[in-house]
Amino acid sequence: MTGWSLTTLLSSLNDGVRQRLQTSRDTMGHPVLKGDASEAVWLSLLSDYLPERYQAARAVVIDSENRSSDQLDIVIFDRQYSPFVFQHDGVKVIPAESVYAVFEAKQSLDAAQVDYAHKKIASVRALHRTSLPIPHAGGTYPPRPLPWIIGGILTLESEWKPALGAPLEAALAKGDEHSLLDIGCVAAQGLFYREELDRYVLAPHTKAATAFLLELIARLQTSATVPMIDVRAYARWLAD
Repeated sequence: MTGWSLTTLLSSLNDGVRQRLQTSRDTMGHPVLKGDASEAVWLSLLSDYLPERYQAARAVVIDSENRSSDQLDIVIFDRQYSPFVFQHDGVKVIPAESVYAVFEAKQSLDAAQVDYAHKKIASVRALHRTSLPIPHAGGTYPPRPLPWIIGGILTLESEWKPALGAPLEAALAKGDEHSLLDIGCVAAQGLFYREELDRYVLAPHTKAATAFLLELIARLQTSATVPMIDVRAYARWLAD
């Protein structure tokens, strides 16, 4: 009896991502073009394989107190319950309440890039998020607790030898409660993910991109649905 091979399917997915990342690195001459191409590979992976309730895009995140994050390479956000997402010069502007996860996409992993990702992620987690009571047929549910915003970094290779070892652990340990990374992928060498506040699993893996995707989906599954946004808190910024 012939049939589909799950091993082959998952391996092919990983090999395609890794090959596209390597091609971008080898063929793009300008650093900005390399970065844009790598970012596009990760966005394509997430857009193709995350459930439809999620979307992924380069974006800036704003809040109802008129503050904004840094521009982020990848924001995973809700499009099922969130009422609005703005477009400005090709960049999406997303309310903080809609955000599930944010990632920086880089060519390679080193201490400077981990520190950079820490700062970008902190700029999102520092934003204010509203949460209104949720009406239902019998009354209202209390406001939903704010879900943790997942943060991470995505690269092709690591500058460290070994790729996932003590230097990476030391760099990750510099994150605080606002900036720490939850998950990351080095497509050619492995992935890491946080199990507790200060404990990371560093996992060399020959199919790192696929392993990362499945771990991310599992983490998104455990995250509560986004809170009910207070649209009027944003409307007060309308100029008369």
